Amino acid sequence: MEEKNVREIRDSKALAAIAHPLRRRLLDLLHLDGPATASALAARTDQAVGNISHHLKVLAASELVEEAAELARDRRERWWRRTSSAIKWGAQDFPGDPIAETAEALTLNYQHTVAREWLAKRETYPREWRGALFSIDGWARLSVAELDELNDRIVAVLAEYRDRTPPDDGVERRPVFFAARASLGQP
Repeated sequence: MEEKNVREIRDSKALAAIAHPLRRRLLDLLHLDGPATASALAARTDQAVGNISHHLKVLAASELVEEAAELARDRRERWWRRTSSAIKWGAQDFPGDPIAETAEALTLNYQHTVAREWLAKRETYPREWRGALFSIDGWARLSVAELDELNDRIVAVLAEYRDRTPPDDGVERRPVFFAARASLGQP
């Protein structure tokens, strides 16, 4: 199953752009909250506006974000939006490239950081949210074709929720981070 609105990364420059932790956070904020100005993103990240502007320009150079000029109220105001709802890349597409190795390590670190922050703050969330969140892992013996099928199914389920417009039904919805990773090894 092929996802809609997915940016496939095939060059090291774009991969380096998404591997940076602050740029990754900016992409996440633009996905969850929609278009924003550098000032609004600076306030959300506790960064200087100039720093955010720099990182947005790096992301724009790799066509990961673009200006949303139609949202500006005057010529000085610059709004930014993501160019895709998802980004896809694989280390196998970058043989021998140290940027891919670093990007993979930074991605894993990001996933762990989000999980550790949740663990540190979980008691501050309402009980119903603490009970709804989950962690799952397990071992299975799979062929390469079966692993590809599993990946496609997980991606499809995540895309169904990630790319939808939530209904306006008065139900509280919060940002929820989801990560799935398959690794070879021994139990």
